[in-house]
Amino acid sequence: MRVAILAGGLGTRLAEETSARPKPMVEIGGRPILWHILKRYSQFGLNDFAIALGYKGEFVKRFFTEYAGLVGSLSVNLASGRIDHHEKTHEDWQVHLVETGDLTNTGGRVRRLAPWLKDGTFQLTYGDGVADIDIDALVHFHRRMGRAVTLTAVRPPARFGGILFDGDTVSGFTEKSQAGEGWINGGFMVCEPRVLDLIAGDDCSFERDVLERLAAEGQLAAYRHHGFWQCMDTLRDKRQLEDLWASGTATWLDPVTADRPQTNRRAA
Repeated sequence: MRVAILAGGLGTRLAEETSARPKPMVEIGGRPILWHILKRYSQFGLNDFAIALGYKGEFVKRFFTEYAGLVGSLSVNLASGRIDHHEKTHEDWQVHLVETGDLTNTGGRVRRLAPWLKDGTFQLTYGDGVADIDIDALVHFHRRMGRAVTLTAVRPPARFGGILFDGDTVSGFTEKSQAGEGWINGGFMVCEPRVLDLIAGDDCSFERDVLERLAAEGQLAAYRHHGFWQCMDTLRDKRQLEDLWASGTATWLDPVTADRPQTNRRAA
């Protein structure tokens, strides 16, 4: 099953970072958040990706084309130009990098990926959110429901902690809750290829024009994810994800198989 990633948006709410690079290339623990997303899927055996590029897409291309040469130890013969790699990278990924236009809407980007998606059920998510979702359980749910699309419904973290009262006296504080607000679309969707026929062109919004239509037709299912989910919309979100990674509590990746840069590993 191929995984499609929408990675072409402008990322205006994270302008401190995205003025120089696209949001999917903003780093968490020394690796782009896009890498974290692909790594999550690969932990469930999904290693074939189609990435919709747009704003500053050359940064994404450069990362993947240079990745093999920058990971691990290597020997370089300066006279011949021969490069010998001493370790195999952990990522056995096939990555299709597809230009979909700087201003194309989300539905239009999916439509431009159609040649890579039309042959069977595919997964679809955004290039700026991570979660500890069980991908196998999501796919099983989708097949059981038999709808055109299954989205992952999440409850985003509350922005602030709460106060506990004893009359008019403060007795304590509550931590920020993962279930701080109502359910929203957290990405991590499973789609049948017939949804591609619902996309009219580049201006089509996948959320408003496709998902809302499917909801009206009873063809949109929701898999409720009660675990961790975080979208990197702001600099504050980035810092929170960095803190989780640095502390070894980044639940969106299995710490045993995640290839963390050595400087971010916890002491033994």
